[in-house]
Amino acid sequence: MNCRVPASKRYQPTEYEHAANCATHGLWIIPSLVGGSMLYFLSLDQWHRVAAWLYGSGLTGLTVEQRFHMCDRMAIYFFIAASYSPWLMLRELGPWVCHMRWLIWVMACVGSMCVFLFHERYKLIELLGYVSMGVVPALVILSMGERSGVCELAVGGVFYTVGVIFFKSDGLVPFAHAIWHLFVAAGACVHYYAIWRYLYLPGPPLKTSR
Repeated sequence: MNCRVPASKRYQPTEYEHAANCATHGLWIIPSLVGGSMLYFLSLDQWHRVAAWLYGSGLTGLTVEQRFHMCDRMAIYFFIAASYSPWLMLRELGPWVCHMRWLIWVMACVGSMCVFLFHERYKLIELLGYVSMGVVPALVILSMGERSGVCELAVGGVFYTVGVIFFKSDGLVPFAHAIWHLFVAAGACVHYYAIWRYLYLPGPPLKTSR
């Protein structure tokens, strides 16, 4: 690995680290496309199809933007929003917290705009933005009347949270960014299973907040 850089600079990976970053990104392109398509074809109505499209787009988008560092950072916000959308759209929520369905996309747009305007200048604020988008909707989801899948959501959240340590460890831990990709992939797999199992497989109809 190369030496750690100041907070206002972008870390430059070694050739081996760059290869590992590309490999751990590209490895999930086909599974993401297949997984998103599977949810779409399992959809029961238009809301299931919209949720599948949003989630599949976010899942795939996170894997194909690795060539552009700024786009990669923006894609994280939309990936988080897309990951929550199936739960926010297809489960019954409280009378006020249901507004999180659209508010999370506003948060993603604001976060992306901050990346565009202040890229690499305020890394701590960027990190807090990711964490906030991960935590706030999770608190809303706890208001669901139907609680199946919450355990899997928590496990996936643990993978993402531990991965953040490596996300901020370029120059301290060799291949830190690639390791972070693996934790993201593990968290995404757990969350995908929960969405597939509890929101798309045939079962008793559930009330929604639509």
